[in-house]
Amino acid sequence: MPSVRLSLPLGGERIARQFFRHAVPTPLELENAIAVVEDEVHVAHQQLQGLLPGGQVWTPWSADAALHDLATLAGVPPGAQRVLTLEAMERLFNRLAAVAEGRPAAHEGLPEDPVFAGTLLVLRELMHHLPFATLTLVNRP
Repeated sequence: MPSVRLSLPLGGERIARQFFRHAVPTPLELENAIAVVEDEVHVAHQQLQGLLPGGQVWTPWSADAALHDLATLAGVPPGAQRVLTLEAMERLFNRLAAVAEGRPAAHEGLPEDPVFAGTLLVLRELMHHLPFATLTLVNRP
């Protein structure tokens, strides 16, 4: 069990429903979603600071299947424990941005799925602004 748990009113489905009107979001839809997600992440950052004992390092992890899917698309090899780096996630987000700008999703190997885009956007903002350089992904027990 985690020693610290944050609960945020975010998620891929929620962001997709609230901001994305297309299978692949437009650049403006992405920007509007980013602005709102950044505000929520700022609140989470403040909460996290109050939850961590002095000197303790935060090591985020997840067993979420959607994040495993993102890691696969980012080129992280399969395994019982996977590490998604900020750099790999950012490369994946840049591929999504290229698709939003008109590059065919198939050329980038990305799904035309607003929930995928929402999940990736939320993860990007969390990794950038909490911040954390890696996310450990584990298999569900």
